Amino acid sequence: MTAKLLDNQSEYTVVTLGSGLRFVHVRRDTVAEIFGAATRVGSRDELPGQYGLAHFVEHTIFKGTGSRRASSIINCMETVGGELNAYTTKEETYVYSIFPRGNASRATSLIADLVIDSVFPDSELDKEREVVAEEIDSYLDSPSEAVFDDFDDLLFAGTPLGHNILGDTESLATFHSHECRGFLEKFYRTGNMTVFYLGSESVGRMARMIEKQFAGLRDGTVTRENGTPAVTGRFEETRGDGTNHQGHTVMGARIPSMYSPERHAFALLNNIMGGPGMNSRLNVALRERRGLVYSVESSLAMYSDCGVMAVYFGCNPEDTAKCRRLVENELRRLSDSNISDSLLRRAKRQYIGQLTVSTASSEQTILSAARSLLFRNEVITPRDIAAHIEALTPADLHASPQHLPPDSHLTQ
Repeated sequence: MTAKLLDNQSEYTVVTLGSGLRFVHVRRDTVAEIFGAATRVGSRDELPGQYGLAHFVEHTIFKGTGSRRASSIINCMETVGGELNAYTTKEETYVYSIFPRGNASRATSLIADLVIDSVFPDSELDKEREVVAEEIDSYLDSPSEAVFDDFDDLLFAGTPLGHNILGDTESLATFHSHECRGFLEKFYRTGNMTVFYLGSESVGRMARMIEKQFAGLRDGTVTRENGTPAVTGRFEETRGDGTNHQGHTVMGARIPSMYSPERHAFALLNNIMGGPGMNSRLNVALRERRGLVYSVESSLAMYSDCGVMAVYFGCNPEDTAKCRRLVENELRRLSDSNISDSLLRRAKRQYIGQLTVSTASSEQTILSAARSLLFRNEVITPRDIAAHIEALTPADLHASPQHLPPDSHLTQ
């Protein structure tokens, strides 16, 4: 049986405007529309002493522009029932609004003003500094999340890919209007940005609005000083005094980048091993059969020049070694033998079914399209991804996990 993507009806259009700004338009007849800007800048673009600046700029970009006060920015979309959102990763930042149909012009004007003319008033920054400091403290109090950053710090030792996206309170104290504005001017540029829209407005009308509102966006290219991180040596590290009632372990290895031909094979392998399904191999082996873990999952992080496949599990500290062996055994089984045709068919059907469900989310649909255009200069649609998954053979899946089992692990 061939898996088939049954996606929501969407029409993708990519336009390069006269300024060089790229625009992805997803036509979908929906009552809630989305407009925003994706910028290729994240925590790995920060210099030493700036750690956390990309995230802080994302937080404070709403605190005032040359023509709007913070209160005006908040009310612009909320008075019509909309909302403003933003988030930062290691390589990108998104600023966008979700709003009722009929308010695209309002959203386009606001987002353009934010990415072009945010002024970061120091009085507002001081308030937000406290908010971000609390976010850092809250994150550090969540060991199941913090262990991933500690693992990255070891895997990418000495490089900007390693440090926490939130930064630390010491760096946070040094961020003022000048630093934030300088970061905005350096990275928020035409060639480093993609704007995106999902809704019922026509491509032509949206293109005209964007051309007008984004006319003042800085042009020019962005020079990056960070090269591909060198591969570090294998490490096995245990931290803590052994008094915690739960241990948190990340096991992982370097894999190819988002541009690798193997990326689809890794995506399917990840889903088989420890994806969101309760029938994943690791969940069955560690939780369902043996009841050893509170949770177990595998994940992929594919960056522009490298990637990481990681397995996380939380368990009683005395069970950590046994769980590690079980994870390694499952990964080794997948690496040492060809996957059967029947298992491959089931895995494809499940993955493409999950992809189908994801298309119900307008937000996920447009953000994925924007990221694709930002990094690939083209949009890879869910239907394209499904076709790549369907084309995988047992040999493809056998070749990819030769990078595994994981090289390194951290327990704390």
